[in-house]
Amino acid sequence: MKPVNNFAFIDSQNLNLSIRDQGWKLDFERFRQFLSDKYGITKALLFIGYVKSNESLYKYLRSIGYVLIFKPTLILKSGKPKGNVDAELVLHTMIEYNKFNKAIIVSGDGDFHCLIDHLVKNNKLCRLLIPNQRKFSSLLREFGEHITFLNQLRNRIEATKKRGA
Repeated sequence: MKPVNNFAFIDSQNLNLSIRDQGWKLDFERFRQFLSDKYGITKALLFIGYVKSNESLYKYLRSIGYVLIFKPTLILKSGKPKGNVDAELVLHTMIEYNKFNKAIIVSGDGDFHCLIDHLVKNNKLCRLLIPNQRKFSSLLREFGEHITFLNQLRNRIEATKKRGA
Protein backbone atom coordinates (compact mmCIF):
# COMPACT_ATOMS: atom_id res chain seq x y z
CA MET A 1 0.00 0.00 0.00
CA LYS A 2 1.26 3.46 -0.95
CA PRO A 3 2.08 5.57 2.13
CA VAL A 4 -0.24 8.49 2.81
CA ASN A 5 1.36 11.87 2.13
CA ASN A 6 -1.26 14.52 2.82
CA PHE A 7 -0.57 18.18 3.61
CA ALA A 8 -2.60 20.57 5.77
CA PHE A 9 -2.98 24.24 4.88
CA ILE A 10 -4.17 26.14 7.94
CA ASP A 11 -5.60 29.65 8.09
CA SER A 12 -4.38 30.31 11.64
CA GLN A 13 -6.38 33.48 12.25
CA ASN A 14 -9.66 31.92 11.09
CA LEU A 15 -8.90 28.82 13.16
CA ASN A 16 -7.86 30.62 16.33
CA LEU A 17 -10.54 33.35 16.31
CA SER A 18 -13.33 30.91 15.40
CA ILE A 19 -12.38 28.54 18.22
CA ARG A 20 -12.03 31.35 20.78
CA ASP A 21 -15.38 32.79 19.64
CA GLN A 22 -16.92 29.52 20.86
CA GLY A 23 -15.39 29.96 24.31
CA TRP A 24 -12.50 27.49 24.20
CA LYS A 25 -8.84 27.29 23.20
CA LEU A 26 -7.19 25.00 20.71
CA ASP A 27 -4.29 22.84 21.85
CA PHE A 28 -2.04 23.19 18.81
CA GLU A 29 0.03 20.15 19.77
CA ARG A 30 -3.03 17.91 20.09
CA PHE A 31 -4.38 19.34 16.84
CA ARG A 32 -1.12 18.57 14.99
CA GLN A 33 -1.17 15.01 16.33
CA PHE A 34 -4.83 14.65 15.33
CA LEU A 35 -4.03 15.76 11.78
CA SER A 36 -1.26 13.20 11.55
CA ASP A 37 -3.20 10.33 13.10
CA LYS A 38 -6.55 10.89 11.40
CA TYR A 39 -5.54 12.21 7.98
CA GLY A 40 -1.93 11.16 7.40
CA ILE A 41 -0.68 14.73 7.42
CA THR A 42 3.07 14.72 6.86
CA LYS A 43 3.37 18.50 6.48
CA ALA A 44 1.20 21.08 8.26
CA LEU A 45 1.61 24.60 6.91
CA LEU A 46 0.34 27.24 9.31
CA PHE A 47 -0.31 30.62 7.71
CA ILE A 48 0.08 33.38 10.27
CA GLY A 49 0.59 37.12 10.49
CA TYR A 50 4.06 37.98 11.75
CA VAL A 51 4.34 39.93 14.99
CA LYS A 52 7.88 40.32 16.35
CA SER A 53 6.78 39.96 19.99
CA ASN A 54 5.40 36.45 19.23
CA GLU A 55 8.78 34.81 18.52
CA SER A 56 8.44 32.37 21.42
CA LEU A 57 5.05 31.23 20.08
CA TYR A 58 6.54 30.71 16.62
CA LYS A 59 9.42 28.69 18.09
CA TYR A 60 6.94 26.51 20.01
CA LEU A 61 4.73 25.93 16.94
CA ARG A 62 7.76 24.88 14.88
CA SER A 63 8.90 22.54 17.66
CA ILE A 64 5.59 20.64 17.57
CA GLY A 65 5.66 20.12 13.83
CA TYR A 66 4.19 23.11 12.01
CA VAL A 67 5.82 24.83 9.05
CA LEU A 68 5.11 28.54 9.50
CA ILE A 69 4.37 30.76 6.52
CA PHE A 70 4.37 34.39 7.59
CA LYS A 71 2.39 37.31 6.27
CA PRO A 72 3.66 40.79 7.13
CA THR A 73 1.15 42.52 9.38
CA LEU A 74 -0.21 46.02 9.62
CA ILE A 75 -1.11 47.55 12.95
CA LEU A 76 -4.69 48.84 12.86
CA LYS A 77 -5.83 52.02 14.63
CA SER A 78 -7.21 49.77 17.38
CA GLY A 79 -3.66 48.54 18.00
CA LYS A 80 -4.44 45.03 16.76
CA PRO A 81 -2.29 43.46 14.05
CA LYS A 82 -3.90 42.57 10.71
CA GLY A 83 -2.36 39.98 8.41
CA ASN A 84 -4.70 38.41 5.87
CA VAL A 85 -3.10 35.12 4.78
CA ASP A 86 -5.54 34.09 2.04
CA ALA A 87 -3.26 34.72 -0.95
CA GLU A 88 -0.32 32.98 0.75
CA LEU A 89 -2.40 29.90 1.55
CA VAL A 90 -3.65 29.57 -2.03
CA LEU A 91 -0.20 30.22 -3.49
CA HIS A 92 1.54 27.68 -1.25
CA THR A 93 -1.11 25.05 -1.90
CA MET A 94 -0.35 25.37 -5.60
CA ILE A 95 3.44 25.46 -5.03
CA GLU A 96 3.18 22.21 -3.05
CA TYR A 97 0.48 20.69 -5.32
CA ASN A 98 2.60 17.92 -6.85
CA LYS A 99 4.23 17.05 -3.51
CA PHE A 100 1.10 15.84 -1.68
CA ASN A 101 -1.51 13.19 -2.35
CA LYS A 102 -4.40 15.16 -0.85
CA ALA A 103 -4.87 18.44 0.98
CA ILE A 104 -6.67 19.41 4.14
CA ILE A 105 -7.83 23.03 4.20
CA VAL A 106 -8.50 24.44 7.68
CA SER A 107 -10.73 27.51 7.42
CA GLY A 108 -14.34 28.60 7.23
CA ASP A 109 -13.48 31.52 4.92
CA GLY A 110 -15.34 31.62 1.61
CA ASP A 111 -12.34 33.25 -0.05
CA PHE A 112 -10.98 29.73 -0.43
CA HIS A 113 -13.96 28.53 -2.50
CA CYS A 114 -12.03 28.55 -5.79
CA LEU A 115 -9.11 26.64 -4.26
CA ILE A 116 -11.35 24.03 -2.66
CA ASP A 117 -13.35 23.67 -5.87
CA HIS A 118 -10.13 23.07 -7.82
CA LEU A 119 -8.92 20.49 -5.30
CA VAL A 120 -12.27 18.65 -5.39
CA LYS A 121 -12.39 18.60 -9.20
CA ASN A 122 -8.89 17.13 -9.29
CA ASN A 123 -9.49 14.60 -6.49
CA LYS A 124 -6.88 16.35 -4.32
CA LEU A 125 -9.09 17.42 -1.37
CA CYS A 126 -9.02 15.13 1.63
CA ARG A 127 -11.13 17.28 4.02
CA LEU A 128 -12.26 20.80 4.66
CA LEU A 129 -11.96 21.40 8.40
CA ILE A 130 -14.20 24.29 9.45
CA PRO A 131 -13.58 25.63 12.97
CA ASN A 132 -17.12 26.80 13.77
CA GLN A 133 -20.24 25.05 12.51
CA ARG A 134 -22.37 28.12 13.31
CA LYS A 135 -20.15 30.74 11.63
CA PHE A 136 -18.65 29.95 8.25
CA SER A 137 -19.13 31.15 4.71
CA SER A 138 -22.23 29.84 2.96
CA LEU A 139 -20.05 29.56 -0.17
CA LEU A 140 -18.51 26.45 1.39
CA ARG A 141 -21.82 24.61 1.93
CA GLU A 142 -21.59 22.94 -1.48
CA PHE A 143 -18.59 20.96 -0.23
CA GLY A 144 -20.68 19.37 2.54
CA GLU A 145 -19.51 15.81 1.94
CA HIS A 146 -15.92 16.97 2.51
CA ILE A 147 -16.57 19.07 5.64
CA THR A 148 -15.68 18.22 9.22
CA PHE A 149 -16.51 20.79 11.91
CA LEU A 150 -13.80 21.19 14.52
CA ASN A 151 -16.24 22.20 17.24
CA GLN A 152 -17.48 18.58 17.09
CA LEU A 153 -13.93 17.45 17.92
CA ARG A 154 -13.50 19.79 20.89
CA ASN A 155 -12.87 16.94 23.36
CA ARG A 156 -9.90 15.77 21.24
CA ILE A 157 -8.22 19.10 20.45
CA GLU A 158 -9.11 21.51 23.25
CA ALA A 159 -6.41 22.99 25.47
CA THR A 160 -6.99 21.83 29.03
CA LYS A 161 -5.72 23.36 32.23
CA LYS A 162 -2.96 20.73 32.28
CA ARG A 163 -2.03 21.22 28.63
CA GLY A 164 -1.47 24.59 27.04
CA ALA A 165 -4.33 26.61 28.52
